Amino acid sequence: MQAQTVHAMEENKDLNRIKVMLVEKKRTCKWLAEQIGKDRATVSKWCTNTSQPSLEMLLKIADLLEINYTELIRATPKEIKQNEK
Repeated sequence: MQAQTVHAMEENKDLNRIKVMLVEKKRTCKWLAEQIGKDRATVSKWCTNTSQPSLEMLLKIADLLEINYTELIRATPKEIKQNEK
């Protein structure tokens, strides 16, 4: 892998908290995939932060889990500082 790709992957590490919320709600990736009509592999990639769902999909997931969508997003200290400016 190129250095830029590795760096980008490291920055996106743990960007969402879908897996954590599924565990807290006693749900599985399989259940979520069935509910939203997506392939289990796609949901698995979201849960491992290999890829990220769209904002629209995050809203749908939050609705299914009966939580606020902000509970699915992890902001890094760098992002928080940028938003404070």
